[in-house]
Amino acid sequence: MDARAPEAVDAPLSHADIRVIVIGVMVAMFLSALDQTIIATALPTIGAGFGDLENLSWVVTAYLLTGTAITPLVGKLADIHGPRPVLLVAIGTFLIGSVLCATAQSMPWLIVARAVQGLGGGGLIALAQTIIGILIAPRERGRYQGYFAIVFITSSIAGPILGGFFAEHLHWSLIFWINVPLGLVAAAMSDRALRRLPAHHHPHRLDILGALLMCAGTVSLLMALSWGGTYFPWLSLPVFALVMAAVVLWIGFAFRVATASEPLVPLTVLSNQVVRTGVPSAAFAMGTLVGLSIQMPLYLEGVMGLTASESGVALIPLMAGVVVGATGAGRVMGHFTHYKRLPIIGLLASIAALGVLALVPLGMPIYAVAIAMGIAGMGLGTVLPVSTVAIQNAVPLPQMGTATGVVNLFRSLGAAVLTAGFGAIVISMSGIETSALLERLLEGRAQVAPLAGAFRWVFVAAAASLLVSLIAMMAMEERPLRSGHSPAPLPE
Repeated sequence: MDARAPEAVDAPLSHADIRVIVIGVMVAMFLSALDQTIIATALPTIGAGFGDLENLSWVVTAYLLTGTAITPLVGKLADIHGPRPVLLVAIGTFLIGSVLCATAQSMPWLIVARAVQGLGGGGLIALAQTIIGILIAPRERGRYQGYFAIVFITSSIAGPILGGFFAEHLHWSLIFWINVPLGLVAAAMSDRALRRLPAHHHPHRLDILGALLMCAGTVSLLMALSWGGTYFPWLSLPVFALVMAAVVLWIGFAFRVATASEPLVPLTVLSNQVVRTGVPSAAFAMGTLVGLSIQMPLYLEGVMGLTASESGVALIPLMAGVVVGATGAGRVMGHFTHYKRLPIIGLLASIAALGVLALVPLGMPIYAVAIAMGIAGMGLGTVLPVSTVAIQNAVPLPQMGTATGVVNLFRSLGAAVLTAGFGAIVISMSGIETSALLERLLEGRAQVAPLAGAFRWVFVAAAASLLVSLIAMMAMEERPLRSGHSPAPLPE
């Protein structure tokens, strides 16, 4: 080992050193952020190409599911070994999954490949947030928000446009091939930058059984949501059996959390009031965002009559609104004692915007839909940085990776469940056979009223989800943000 390593741990980093590390981490974040936005506008084309719309939601949920399961494990691995080797392994796994996706010959192949991709991509943002939590005190994080704004603005704008363009004019597989050169650049830059990161290694055990129980319970629930109303009636025995299996598995997961020496989701973290309230607020906000970003292209193409490329452009207000809301809230929250007022106001605006879309799902001009989507995105975007920073501020440094993993665990879980739930609403409430819905996407706006009626309930469900996020945010305790890296008090 380097004899100077102990000194490096304690030596403060300059702003220039921190900037190099942040930029290196940003490139890795860009991979995950771009992958979440670039696929949305290509999904209808992918479903048409394989002739399988029934399982299309699993292209998204498979990624979210494995990303959900791996997130808390990644956080603990970063606490044990440091974030650099874990980040490099995550990038490598993400690239392997991307190649498998690009060469997929069937829908089941693509779904399995997306699951592999999720194992890598699920940890990228969580690791980035952990690294920033180690480097920068909560009150000072606004100084670096501009860097993150670049990542999310670029991915939010370029992703839907590239996805729609590739799907309509070239081939959808390019949305995965593009990850290969980007991933190689990210690995090289991250490796070089993170060598400057001070070591923060803490002993932990990995709760593999807890991860398996949580993953199995989530799969059962998602299968019930995906198959109910399509393959089986909602009140059928198979759907009921899947729901009961999910309940039993989640009870088993809760028992594991209560009895394991070091569970996947530690009780010491969950007992923290900020974590208990901040996590559900973030989970429902992120779930709503991902669910809408996946379903809105179907709305824009099937109801509004746009092409894949046009829907990519029309999706920009939602994604750009999230970036504006998140960046603005992140920059100013350090200057406010009552910083949670920002997401409270934002969520109220989002609920109102979704209410307008629910009232008039058919017949609104596209610019009005874009404005409503922009307001909704901006409002729910304010939740993400405030909840994350507040939670990181409330836990001691040795639990930083674990707490960040818990946040991202439930954010990913919320995204997986709400994406499947919104998809179930579209299929079941439209009253349209899946094959007819696929044909409608290919042929244009013929008989769109049933689909518009289904999306009315999607918007209602999204507004209800944000109402839960709002209630949780209002209940979250506002603790003064630390201006240094002095340890946070241990959870009571």
